[in-house]
Amino acid sequence: MPTEELLKRVTIDPAVCHGKPCIRGLRYPVPMLLELMSSGMTEQEILSDYQDLERDDLLAALAYAARLSDAKRVVPAR
Repeated sequence: MPTEELLKRVTIDPAVCHGKPCIRGLRYPVPMLLELMSSGMTEQEILSDYQDLERDDLLAALAYAARLSDAKRVVPAR
Protein backbone atom coordinates (compact mmCIF):
# COMPACT_ATOMS: atom_id res chain seq x y z
CA MET A 1 0.00 0.00 0.00
CA PRO A 2 1.42 3.44 -0.90
CA THR A 3 2.47 5.69 1.97
CA GLU A 4 -0.28 8.23 1.25
CA GLU A 5 -2.90 5.48 1.56
CA LEU A 6 -1.37 4.28 4.81
CA LEU A 7 -1.42 7.80 6.24
CA LYS A 8 -5.18 7.99 5.62
CA ARG A 9 -5.51 5.38 8.39
CA VAL A 10 -4.17 7.89 10.91
CA THR A 11 -6.98 10.07 12.18
CA ILE A 12 -7.04 13.02 14.54
CA ASP A 13 -10.34 13.71 16.28
CA PRO A 14 -10.66 15.86 19.42
CA ALA A 15 -13.37 13.46 20.64
CA VAL A 16 -11.09 10.41 20.44
CA CYS A 17 -8.09 10.09 22.80
CA HIS A 18 -7.99 13.85 23.37
CA GLY A 19 -7.06 14.53 19.76
CA LYS A 20 -3.97 12.32 19.68
CA PRO A 21 -3.29 10.68 16.31
CA CYS A 22 -5.06 7.30 16.32
CA ILE A 23 -5.57 4.45 13.92
CA ARG A 24 -8.83 4.53 11.91
CA GLY A 25 -10.69 6.48 14.59
CA LEU A 26 -10.20 3.64 17.05
CA ARG A 27 -8.75 4.26 20.47
CA TYR A 28 -5.28 3.09 19.50
CA PRO A 29 -2.95 6.09 19.66
CA VAL A 30 -0.04 6.01 17.24
CA PRO A 31 2.51 6.58 20.06
CA MET A 32 1.23 3.49 21.90
CA LEU A 33 1.68 1.32 18.81
CA LEU A 34 5.16 2.73 18.24
CA GLU A 35 6.07 1.93 21.85
CA LEU A 36 4.86 -1.64 21.44
CA MET A 37 6.93 -2.09 18.29
CA SER A 38 10.02 -0.45 19.79
CA SER A 39 9.75 -2.63 22.91
CA GLY A 40 10.35 -5.68 20.76
CA MET A 41 6.82 -6.99 20.32
CA THR A 42 6.45 -8.65 16.97
CA GLU A 43 3.81 -7.70 14.47
CA GLN A 44 2.01 -10.99 15.15
CA GLU A 45 2.05 -10.45 18.92
CA ILE A 46 0.53 -6.99 18.55
CA LEU A 47 -2.11 -8.17 16.10
CA SER A 48 -2.98 -11.07 18.41
CA ASP A 49 -3.36 -8.77 21.41
CA TYR A 50 -5.35 -6.12 19.50
CA GLN A 51 -7.52 -8.11 17.13
CA ASP A 52 -9.26 -5.14 15.51
CA LEU A 53 -5.91 -3.89 14.19
CA GLU A 54 -4.51 -4.86 10.81
CA ARG A 55 -0.96 -5.08 9.53
CA ASP A 56 -1.46 -1.92 7.50
CA ASP A 57 -2.39 -0.09 10.71
CA LEU A 58 1.07 -0.82 12.13
CA LEU A 59 2.65 0.29 8.88
CA ALA A 60 0.56 3.47 9.04
CA ALA A 61 1.92 4.23 12.52
CA LEU A 62 5.46 3.81 11.21
CA ALA A 63 4.75 5.97 8.16
CA TYR A 64 3.29 8.67 10.40
CA ALA A 65 6.36 8.60 12.65
CA ALA A 66 8.65 8.77 9.61
CA ARG A 67 6.83 11.87 8.37
CA LEU A 68 7.10 13.55 11.76
CA SER A 69 10.80 12.78 12.05
CA ASP A 70 11.55 14.30 8.65
CA ALA A 71 12.23 17.72 10.14
CA LYS A 72 13.88 20.30 7.94
CA ARG A 73 15.81 21.71 10.88
CA VAL A 74 16.60 20.36 14.31
CA VAL A 75 17.40 22.76 17.15
CA PRO A 76 19.32 21.18 20.04
CA ALA A 77 17.62 21.34 23.45
CA ARG A 78 19.44 23.41 26.03
